Amino acid sequence: MATSMNPKGPPEWHLFRSFLAVMREGSLSGAARTLAKTQPTVGRQIAALEECLGVSLFTRSLDGLAPTEAALRLIGAAETMAAAAEAAERAASGEADADSGTVRITASDVIGGEVLPAILARFHKSHPRIALELVLTNRNEDLLRGEADIAVRMVRPTQDALIAKRIGPVDIGLYAHRRYLKARATPLGMEDLRSHALIGFDRDPAPARALALSGVTLSRNDLAFRCDSDHAQLAALRAGFGIGICQLGIARRDKNLVPVLHSRLLFSLDMWLAMHRDLRNSRRIRLLFGHLAQELAGYSRSSRRDPCAASRGQSALR
Repeated sequence: MATSMNPKGPPEWHLFRSFLAVMREGSLSGAARTLAKTQPTVGRQIAALEECLGVSLFTRSLDGLAPTEAALRLIGAAETMAAAAEAAERAASGEADADSGTVRITASDVIGGEVLPAILARFHKSHPRIALELVLTNRNEDLLRGEADIAVRMVRPTQDALIAKRIGPVDIGLYAHRRYLKARATPLGMEDLRSHALIGFDRDPAPARALALSGVTLSRNDLAFRCDSDHAQLAALRAGFGIGICQLGIARRDKNLVPVLHSRLLFSLDMWLAMHRDLRNSRRIRLLFGHLAQELAGYSRSSRRDPCAASRGQSALR
């Protein structure tokens, strides 16, 4: 089979790109749509990659293409290559000292969906030639591998190669919609929560461990609405499903969200802003980093129960 690569050299990047697309979409047709290529072209590129590597990457199944063990072993390296290629494209998108180009930001789904849009809109108004990419995930994107340029995190970055700036604490407490509390008795103590419809995690054990640090023992079976998306939990809270946690800065924007047991349960997370040291000479990234630092500091102040809350050691999560 003729290929577009030197059989004695390493596979070219576009072959791995097709491989990643097939892994993500589960079929040649889905990968072709994603890559804006024809299905036969993607098929030939997968065959070329298999020939070069000397392994079979996919087997056909009723549901499409199933990855082999070799494909599963390859995915991590291919994703690293993809991140590096995307980082290179962003780096080449504008001169280092120019007010133009692309910057990729990563944040949790709540911060990215509820807090950043207005902040980024104001930045875009001042710097319209800088294109912004936003990745919403609760997984810490790896700045060292180039998966993003700037990260907004709710945990302190630890890598030495990163520039990290502490923004401040964000208080989090229980809330319920007025409509829900109108139909149910307002909880007067922590023990009363078990008689209410609680909104919380599904398979991710981290929230349960976090609540345990605050003295609250809560299992998955205690929850009436279970989802690992914080944004979906917030949507359920706004819909009047029951009682759930919410950042004070977000809840204060909605007069229908009522604090529940804040005198008994209120904790905080530290917000951090991070970027790779190698990017500090890029003007567009410095501009956005400074803008985010200033605006998120204002959000942090709006997210506290009172100005002295953080200093009284109410933080239960770090």
